[in-house]
Amino acid sequence: MKKYIYKASVLALFAGVLFTSCEPEVDYDVNPSAGAELDFSNYVAVGNSLTAGYQDGGLYREAQLNSYPAILADQFEEVGGGEFVQPLFSEAERNGSGYLRLAGLPTPTSPVLEPVTTELAVRRDVQPLPGGPRLTKFTDPVNNLAVPGISVLSAATPVYGGVNPYFERLLTDAEVGQKSYLQKVAETQPTFFTMWLGNNDVLTYATNGAVADPTNPFSDKTPVATFRAVYTQMLAALTKGGEVEGVVANIPDVTAVPFFTTVNLNSIRQSESVPDDAVIYIKVGPAPTDVRPLTMDDLVLLTTKDKVGRPDQVQTPAGPVAIPHGFHPANPLTDSEVLDQAEVAEIKEHVRQLNEVIAQVADANNIAVFDVNAFFNNIKGGFNIDEVTYSPAFISGNLFSLDGIHLTPRGYAIIANEFIRVINSYYKASVPTVDVTNYRTVVFP
Repeated sequence: MKKYIYKASVLALFAGVLFTSCEPEVDYDVNPSAGAELDFSNYVAVGNSLTAGYQDGGLYREAQLNSYPAILADQFEEVGGGEFVQPLFSEAERNGSGYLRLAGLPTPTSPVLEPVTTELAVRRDVQPLPGGPRLTKFTDPVNNLAVPGISVLSAATPVYGGVNPYFERLLTDAEVGQKSYLQKVAETQPTFFTMWLGNNDVLTYATNGAVADPTNPFSDKTPVATFRAVYTQMLAALTKGGEVEGVVANIPDVTAVPFFTTVNLNSIRQSESVPDDAVIYIKVGPAPTDVRPLTMDDLVLLTTKDKVGRPDQVQTPAGPVAIPHGFHPANPLTDSEVLDQAEVAEIKEHVRQLNEVIAQVADANNIAVFDVNAFFNNIKGGFNIDEVTYSPAFISGNLFSLDGIHLTPRGYAIIANEFIRVINSYYKASVPTVDVTNYRTVVFP
């Protein structure tokens, strides 16, 4: 069988996900105005990895500088916006948590990825947290409060500061394990805010093949009632009783993200040394007989790619036998390596329910909603901006970074423009959009 050369990254511990309305509108020539309602003097961004600028399986200084809140803040300066402080890694520790770089691309869907392991902000003087190594502290007040991996559920839990290194670095030692993200957000005094939170209330579960980790209380789908209660508190903390305006973004569909759509039955069959009629088997239940052939309605995770065809030793009545992983009912792709058709439907329905909550809570607070879900679904077939083609395709689509979930700087610029479009429409403002071609896509070797 073919030996796959996708060097699987450690996809960030708490991955967080991505985008969605109609084909992007670009208007670089406007008369800048905040309109009658908006005050951008103290813009605060609340969210997860997408808000932090996370990309390529990690968080690093260049990524932070190209986060969509940083891009928004630059545009807000033209209409009275103030200073926007991010918890940037220093130049000496510019590679932050570490990330992936593209070392080669033998085929469009088979990149050779290598980890960047120098000039990190990883602390060696203390024990790691359950969520990974601790990072250099940044406890000064910040405007970008994004925490990679955070969910609405974990946002209300003080202990989370002692679990997630991205949140721990924003807290003083005395606050770790004592102050929740919700409390941290409530301390801010924004004049305007964006909040893109809720992805990880589904995504952590989805990226593990719809399998919850019994050792991680935040790895399952967040119950709708719990989500509603915490999300309501979060928005109340930001709006300050209706005094502060902002925009919230909802949760995208997993079928719009290359982490879930790049590897499928056809792409496996098209791989070198795999017969065109090869049958791939997946596990769909706990019993030994709960195995069936993979179909095009099942989503093989991107991190499963290098495992397909791996020669595994499988115990048989005649003794251990090497059987290619996935190519025999006795050695199927595991439940955590695939989202089967039923699991896809389950996750899509949960996303729909959580997005309904987001819309209802935003409406109750008279806050604008960026429908990211609709945006990503509407761009699945691709679109053009300034004669450049974009799509949700892995690497070649120009939108998604090397982890298949988070965006490139160009992708974040497009998202920033969509936020601006919503702001201008809802609040009758004229914030100028950004020229997305000033931002890079995937860096090729």
